[in-house]
Amino acid sequence: MKRANIQVVPFRRKREGKTNYRKRIKLVAGRKHRLVVRKSLTQVSAQLISFDVKGDVVAVGVSGKALTSIGWKGSTSNIPAAYMVGFIAGKKALANGIKDAVFDLGFHTSLHGAKVFAALKGAIDAGLNVPSSEDAFPSEDRLMGKHIEGFANNIEDLKKKAEQ
Repeated sequence: MKRANIQVVPFRRKREGKTNYRKRIKLVAGRKHRLVVRKSLTQVSAQLISFDVKGDVVAVGVSGKALTSIGWKGSTSNIPAAYMVGFIAGKKALANGIKDAVFDLGFHTSLHGAKVFAALKGAIDAGLNVPSSEDAFPSEDRLMGKHIEGFANNIEDLKKKAEQ
């Protein structure tokens, strides 16, 4: 009897690069909510997700569009916006009775000072208990947007010089 060559095809979400199942099993085994922060070109979103056998349940979700609804006129994809998204998500989580969470970085590379860590810092400042290292957070000046303010002042100076 001849044996057939059987190829094992990985799960669809693993093939698409959306889910790291080894990391997911470790996060889900803790039975805590996951603070999931994702970034796109236009905004940052933060969700608190709990595991259910039928599928993950989103308890709290906040995106950069929430900032525009409260009067934010700046970009929804920079570090100060990510901090505020995390802060709003943390406040909503506390209002829903969620006090502890685990940070889910997903496929993002762990770069200290990145937008995802700014959102994490916002959630922690809101009162959410998430284990993390202080070294990973951006500096206070970057969280408050002073680097953007300095850039804007330089542009204004250049415009004035060009007009003369």
